[in-house]
Amino acid sequence: MSVELDLLRSCELFSTLTAEELARVSDQAEMLSFPADQVLFDYGNACGMLPLVLDGSIRVFKRSESGREISLYRVTRDQMCIVTLGCLLARDRYPATGVTEEPVTAISVPDGLFQQLIVSQQGFRGYVFHQFAERITDLMQLVDQVAFQKLDQRLAQLLHRRGPLVRESHQQLADELGSVREIISRILKQFEERGWIALARKRIEVVDPAALQAHAAGAQ
Repeated sequence: MSVELDLLRSCELFSTLTAEELARVSDQAEMLSFPADQVLFDYGNACGMLPLVLDGSIRVFKRSESGREISLYRVTRDQMCIVTLGCLLARDRYPATGVTEEPVTAISVPDGLFQQLIVSQQGFRGYVFHQFAERITDLMQLVDQVAFQKLDQRLAQLLHRRGPLVRESHQQLADELGSVREIISRILKQFEERGWIALARKRIEVVDPAALQAHAAGAQ
């Protein structure tokens, strides 16, 4: 199914394209819809298209041989996946996994058209590389946190950022931070004993956000 021209014009990625180029995108691109919890790509998969998310969220993560996971980033509205961008530019296979966290609607730009626009359209190329640079900065911050920040500080930061009500299981938090459920549960219990949070099944209430923020910064 082709993509309507008005929808393409509303996307910043396509805002500098000529009428002829927009018509080509409209003819070759597709509208895609995915339910929640669907694997969109996995380690070792080939990459044949670039999705631009219009609605929903995709979690991109790495999984170790033992099955542990760590979230790299999320792709939300008007964003592209830099793992996918890297695969298309390098003609390589996926080094990570992407799963929808909620229903996702996206515009799919086929590989051939993507390569043509990257070469011929400066505005398109600039927007793609700008998003690539932003994501690399985010990933460098993640590396910094994993390498230099203690797990309890990272968990405190995560809870502070997502509070006041975090509706995630201990296993989901462990997957987010690249840890295991037992360790996360132990740290959460410590936070509860200090009066910073209140625990319930798949529900964590942030009681003292200032304390969590201070702990994340290493002040406590």
